[in-house]
Amino acid sequence: MTVLLAADAYSLGPGRIGALIAGALGLAGVITGGLALARAWRRGAVIAVAAGAVGMVVGGLIVVTADGGAGTGNGLGGGVVALVIGLLAVVLGGVALNRSARPAGR
Repeated sequence: MTVLLAADAYSLGPGRIGALIAGALGLAGVITGGLALARAWRRGAVIAVAAGAVGMVVGGLIVVTADGGAGTGNGLGGGVVALVIGLLAVVLGGVALNRSARPAGR
């Protein structure tokens, strides 16, 4: 019989640290994508897509390798949040790239 115990609220295991890094990358991508969208900044759009994609990959790895459910200290909840934030960064960066690729007259 396997018993899953809730993790200490203040302990940072490898799963939580990975989810935290993935979320931070996704958040940086969202901020950069928003700035790129507001200022027609092509390089920022590329950075947003890259940061969002890396955040999604790391968050996905955390979700796939998490043992147990949410609250066990494996970073499952943070991994899911990182996936969503990374997806938002990729979408914002993609929209900014699409807008920057259009001719100026249109």
